[in-house]
Amino acid sequence: MATLYQPTHLNLTHRSQTLILCKKPKSASAFEEKKQVSVDYDHAKHEVTTRLGGLRKADIPKRYRLRVERDPFQKDWAVSEVADRVSELHRSEDVEGVLNRWVGRFARKNFPFLIKEMIMRGSIEHCLLVFDWMKNQKNYCARKDIYNMLIGLHVRHNRVDQARGLFFEMQEWRCKPDAKTYDALINAHGRAGQWRWSMNIMEDMLRAAIAPSRYTYNNLINACGSSGNWKEALNVCKKMSDNGVGPDLVTHNIILSAYKTGGQYSKALSYFELMKGTKIRPDTTTLNIIIHCLIKLGQYGKASEIFSSMRDKRAECCPDIVTFTSIIHMYSVCGQIENCKAVFDTILAEGLKPNIVSFNALLGAYASHGMSKEALSVLNEIKKSGFRPDVVSYTSLLNAYGRSKLPQRAREVFEMMKRNNCKPNLVSYNALIDAYGSNGLLAEAVGVLRDMEQNGIQPNVVSICTLLAACGRCGQKVNVDTVLSAAKLRGIKLNSIAYNSAIGSYMNTGEHEKAINLYRSMRKKKVKPDSVTYTLLISGCCRMSKYSEALGFFDEMMDLKIPLSKEVASTVICTYSKQGQLREAESVFNLTHMDGCCPDVVTYTAMLQAYVAAENWEKACTLFQEMEINGINLDTVACSAAMRAFNKGGHSLKVLILAEHMKEKEIPFSDSIFFEMISACSLLRDWRTAIHLIKLMEPSFPVVSVSLINQLLHFLGKSGKVDTMMKLFYKIVESGAEINIDTYSILLKNLLSAGNWRKYIEVLQWMEDSGVPPSYGMYCDISSYALKSGVDYAPVIKERIESLKGKAGVHGATTEPYDSTLLAFH
Repeated sequence: MATLYQPTHLNLTHRSQTLILCKKPKSASAFEEKKQVSVDYDHAKHEVTTRLGGLRKADIPKRYRLRVERDPFQKDWAVSEVADRVSELHRSEDVEGVLNRWVGRFARKNFPFLIKEMIMRGSIEHCLLVFDWMKNQKNYCARKDIYNMLIGLHVRHNRVDQARGLFFEMQEWRCKPDAKTYDALINAHGRAGQWRWSMNIMEDMLRAAIAPSRYTYNNLINACGSSGNWKEALNVCKKMSDNGVGPDLVTHNIILSAYKTGGQYSKALSYFELMKGTKIRPDTTTLNIIIHCLIKLGQYGKASEIFSSMRDKRAECCPDIVTFTSIIHMYSVCGQIENCKAVFDTILAEGLKPNIVSFNALLGAYASHGMSKEALSVLNEIKKSGFRPDVVSYTSLLNAYGRSKLPQRAREVFEMMKRNNCKPNLVSYNALIDAYGSNGLLAEAVGVLRDMEQNGIQPNVVSICTLLAACGRCGQKVNVDTVLSAAKLRGIKLNSIAYNSAIGSYMNTGEHEKAINLYRSMRKKKVKPDSVTYTLLISGCCRMSKYSEALGFFDEMMDLKIPLSKEVASTVICTYSKQGQLREAESVFNLTHMDGCCPDVVTYTAMLQAYVAAENWEKACTLFQEMEINGINLDTVACSAAMRAFNKGGHSLKVLILAEHMKEKEIPFSDSIFFEMISACSLLRDWRTAIHLIKLMEPSFPVVSVSLINQLLHFLGKSGKVDTMMKLFYKIVESGAEINIDTYSILLKNLLSAGNWRKYIEVLQWMEDSGVPPSYGMYCDISSYALKSGVDYAPVIKERIESLKGKAGVHGATTEPYDSTLLAFH
């Protein structure tokens, strides 16, 4: 509609001029979003939706309006209603039929909003069908916003080629790309890990004279960083600053994430310290990345401090589900499973909803420690929470059963996984191979390897490592060669871990030469050995008493400048000790302090045993005091070596003090510990403690060694407590413990010293009855005693011995000639 307007301030002498002003229809309000609320009082639910009307029948040109008024099949639907109807259709149904009934198709201003509504519903197939229909309309005109929305949709679905195709199509339609178009393409290639494509698109953007924004730079930095190329990400960030575009919090988070993806955790922490000097304050995402890096570096205390500060300063950086999941993983690595469960309960207590990643973190924590029952309960909880267990969930449970030595249950989980339409991946198969292999079921493990190949999944070096380790556990040296041949046939290049598994298997099966040859082959193929390699070689050579070869490997390790590990140091110290080279053992032990590998209880014990073997009691005692000062957690072997040093060094009282400490710390007592304690009581003449110790040992008589039993009997007999000695012997016999001829010899000597010749002869009778023939010396001892005892007991002793002599002849008691002249009495 037009109106005539005559300006009054103009005095025209010429022909009057008329201004025609067109009143445009008020269509702007047609595209305003309106909220619609629906309430379900029966179920106490409400839903808020946003509806878009668009241009309706009254807004389209008159020629089209007259045309649709005559057709009863034409519907005056709103844009949101059209999107709903199209989304409800299947791909095989007539989408174009619905769209051709829509009156609003004659107003091309509706097209961008229809595409927007379809994208909000998330079905990319329906969006493409609508777009194809749209391009066939006579009133269609290509628009940048439509193409940008569709490119963004392809990006969200990781369809890079289709997004790039739309980019070229829009140029064919003479639609010039803008900054949003290039941003979307850079983001698409970044998500696909194609950072070089992103760089090329950035150059095309600059050639098109389109100035990149901060969002563009952030996308490009993220494309480089997500691919692990953190150096290129830093270069782009520097170029960004040089071009006058300052980084923001998102930029800093992307750089930190690039460091994290590239494994540069220390650099990420350094960058975070520099970030603190700026005015940009970190958010939850920033701190989540820092917590992840601290966990990877083993700085669990600092990670826990940041987590606590996030909870205290809730208004600034509130911990989210990612934060809690990282803390669960941290406690899992530390072995604090109870804390994992406590953090998970905190998630529920604070009103956060756990996602599948959080459940998997808790499930993995239980699985890593073989807690299969708890892992199964978490899997059931996942199902109750409405989530569908994924491949990580099933693989973790499978791993839990493998570590619990339940390979059959692991197989059941694997089959359940396939029944639930969750396709096992390479990690799942490797976990099942490990479940069988770690329990000695090598044939079943090989069967799984064949199954995975039949299902189109090629084994990798982890599969080979698992089989090699299984061969070593089963002691099947032939199969080690077979597995290595299979890896070569499949073109699998062995890494240092695979070589270590093979070398360890050869050493476990006694194939020393093959292990050495494999090591030489490893060096020829330029696979760098690590500390584990040399630990296996050195310890294997030591078991075969090839100490010179072991020390030769240690020299090679030092020449390659491989960091000294605690395991290698402990083995080398033992090697030098067995060769009597105490000074060299001390130099290796001192080297552990210099290299910063922090010797543990095994390393200290090896050095302690070296001092004991060299009978250097003072240094042994000093070293044990150093262990206590450094807070080394003692074990049974270390305490046994220390007790021997205390006894030999004249500090027997410290043996009993150390025993009380072991009791407080619940350190198990071994035969050697009891032996040294009895020796200490003997040296200190502390009979009361000894008797108490013997009572403490009584339940363990069936499993203690015969040398310890002999030590106990010798101690009681030497102290003159012959009756107590015999009572103890009765208990030992009753318990079924092992007794040899040395045990009877100790009894006889102590009985004869006490003058109890009757019991002596009775013990000789026990020996005959138990099938342990008395020695010639035992008869000589009682004969000598009879000669010294006088006329009163000599005939009786002679009669008893003659009786035993007859029985000895029957049972074949002794093969030595019996000297009857010893019984010639006056």
